[in-house]
Amino acid sequence: MLTETSPRRKARIAGVFYLLTFLMAGVSSVAGGGIAATGNNMLAHQSLFRLGFAADLIVVACYIAVTALFYELFRPVNRSLSLLAAFFSLVGCAIQAFICLFHLVPLVVLGGAKYLSVFKVEQLRALAFLFLDCYGQGFSIALVFFGFYCLLIGYLILRSTFLPRLLGVLMAFAGLAWLTSLSPPFANYLSPYNLAVGALAELTLTLWLLVMGVNAQRWKEQAGAPRE
Repeated sequence: MLTETSPRRKARIAGVFYLLTFLMAGVSSVAGGGIAATGNNMLAHQSLFRLGFAADLIVVACYIAVTALFYELFRPVNRSLSLLAAFFSLVGCAIQAFICLFHLVPLVVLGGAKYLSVFKVEQLRALAFLFLDCYGQGFSIALVFFGFYCLLIGYLILRSTFLPRLLGVLMAFAGLAWLTSLSPPFANYLSPYNLAVGALAELTLTLWLLVMGVNAQRWKEQAGAPRE
């Protein structure tokens, strides 16, 4: 069971799932993003576009696993805040899973089904881009929830005794970077710097968990202390 796994092993498993999140996000970006930008190539590269959809789903699944493992890791620091952080992350994951549908709808719209013959070609293309735009808007909403999640994780790391405080500071910056999505024009103005800050901070935590894990002795001491 997860609760019986050692804290260092939990941390490294979380690091593995975190790394998979980054890798699959990269696959999704390459497979789906470039094709979506051109629009006309969507049908010609359906398999690649569907690969992006599959990668999106794997990202969601991996981040849910990270969320569960982080809840267990940071519960000794503050159970209520760890639970709240998990709530924000799971809401973000739910939104991201839902908007994955918008990744496939353009293929249906442009697929040439008979019932779509009532629409003109220009209208179908406009609908396809509408759904892709909805995907982007939905992703921005999900980022807001992930922003609150990263802020809380950053605070929990700062309050912990088993991870370096610098990681907490970096995760707080990641949270602030994702929260720029509260104002899409502001987020676009800061792009790609806000994205780089958020990704670099989370990647740093990922590598630390993979290589160093957590200080198991200090984790056990904090777990045995009176909880807040």
